[in-house]
Amino acid sequence: MKKLLFGVVDAIKAKSIQFIITTSFTLVTVLVVLFVGVMLYSKFSETAEQNAFLNTQQILEQVKYNLDSYLNGTTQIFELVDDKIRRSQSITSEKLNEQLEAIVETRKDIVSIAVFSRKGELLMGTPSKPMRKNSKLTEQSWFQSAIDDPNNLSFSLPHIQNLFKGEYTWVVSMSRGITIKGDRGDIPAVLLVDVNFKEIDELCQRVGLGKRGYVYIIDLVGNIVYHPQQQLIYVGLKNENRSLPLKYSYGSYVDEAEGDKRLITIKTVDQLGWKIIGVSYMDEIATTKSEISRFIIWLLIFVIVMVLFVLSYISAKISKPIKMLERSMERVEQGDFTVNEPIRGSQEVEQLSLRFHLMMAKVRELMSQIIQEQEAKRKSELEVLQAQIHPHFLYNTLNSVVRMVGIGKNEDVITTITSLSKLFRISLSRGKNMITVQEELEHVRHYLIIQKMRYKQKFEYEIEAEDAVLACKTVKLLLQPIVENAIYHGIEHMADPGEIRISASLSEGKVLLQVRDNGLGMSPAVREQVLTGSYKSEGGSGVGIHNVHERIRLTFGDEYGLEIESELEVGTVVKVWIPCLQGDGQEG
Repeated sequence: MKKLLFGVVDAIKAKSIQFIITTSFTLVTVLVVLFVGVMLYSKFSETAEQNAFLNTQQILEQVKYNLDSYLNGTTQIFELVDDKIRRSQSITSEKLNEQLEAIVETRKDIVSIAVFSRKGELLMGTPSKPMRKNSKLTEQSWFQSAIDDPNNLSFSLPHIQNLFKGEYTWVVSMSRGITIKGDRGDIPAVLLVDVNFKEIDELCQRVGLGKRGYVYIIDLVGNIVYHPQQQLIYVGLKNENRSLPLKYSYGSYVDEAEGDKRLITIKTVDQLGWKIIGVSYMDEIATTKSEISRFIIWLLIFVIVMVLFVLSYISAKISKPIKMLERSMERVEQGDFTVNEPIRGSQEVEQLSLRFHLMMAKVRELMSQIIQEQEAKRKSELEVLQAQIHPHFLYNTLNSVVRMVGIGKNEDVITTITSLSKLFRISLSRGKNMITVQEELEHVRHYLIIQKMRYKQKFEYEIEAEDAVLACKTVKLLLQPIVENAIYHGIEHMADPGEIRISASLSEGKVLLQVRDNGLGMSPAVREQVLTGSYKSEGGSGVGIHNVHERIRLTFGDEYGLEIESELEVGTVVKVWIPCLQGDGQEG
């Protein structure tokens, strides 16, 4: 009963601590998240407004650029027409008429070209159309501008062209005073080029500032050049506050004169002084702010929920017994399987600790058993691996002996059989795994003698070794698979005689065995595959280059093994690095 009571008290204390920690961390986190949310909303809202202002200015700047480009193009056309007329000997010449017709056909936005006397008489027109009566030509603004300031190119407001019979096109008139050649000398006149206003209208109609925003254009005195709702303005159903735009050439300000809060942005066309005015509605910017605020609110809710979840999880892990058990598990995770520290706490924690330690004892037992089994398995595999000799080698050698007996080469038969017997004797080595370097070189020498007999003197070989390394110990059957690979894959398919050079020396305190051939060589990709064991060949030793490399590393460590240097059509060098171990098993 007393033990149960203590367990309940401990549980209540643990829950109280967990509640206090969770509550404290939650309050602090919520306050921090709210502060960050407010700062983010303020920053994002400010950025949204700045982006809206900047976007409007960039759009108007593009409109201004397009309008300037178009007006410059029409101005160049006007100057071209003026030049053609001035150079012509007669205003009615057929050549001049053809040139002006070509200009009109080239520029589809040119409605008409005409030259009038100062009294309003038509002297020349392209295309040729009859004039309307009562057109009040001399009273029109473009005509008066050309008379009053003949050296200045003037642009009129958009108007219906009513000079000629036929279509009544909405145009902008360009006019200037010129001098033409007459029978009695130079005659002052007025040059008129009407441009279809549709081009300017399309330039402005492509622009959109939000869902409701728009762009309109006024001249220097406030007359509307273009407005998307121009008809409504003419009939008095819509009005634009043009007082402020007339005061400024560029910039942005907020206007509330029409009831809606609007952002007004102004750009001025340099050539004419026309002002491009962009109207954006602030409630659309407010809608963007509202979307940002909703996003931030949901983000804050998500963050707070995640923080509550994480804090609840963390606080549940804070109690001391669990922490102690956690530290024990961390030690096991780091590789320390000797953990056997009893943990005191609630009954549930003690039971968990007991089960954990029983489990660790079982794990230690199983690991010891696995290590022993793996060591035995590896030893067995190495022994089997070392005992392997390619069956074809023995078969081919015996066939070669039969052929030599058949043709009477008794001395070669004796040499071959003697080398074969010594080869087997060294391979067996009375069951020993380690032999001397001298014995390994002797083994590979007998192997080369047999192969040279088989291949009918197709290659020559040379073996040299330093006296200091002959007594060093090595794993047996290292060089034979390498030499076999050099013969089968390097020399056998060569047209010229091959060479195999084997050397043994001391280098940097290690024994270096080298097998060098002048065979076909191998590519870098094949060289990598040979060492990793992924390269598959039709011939070669059952032991294999990769197995030699792995045997050296398993026996002596990862710092030893094979290195392969090879170049196609040049040859291959295989370096075998092993430690210098003397007869007593110590490094020399």
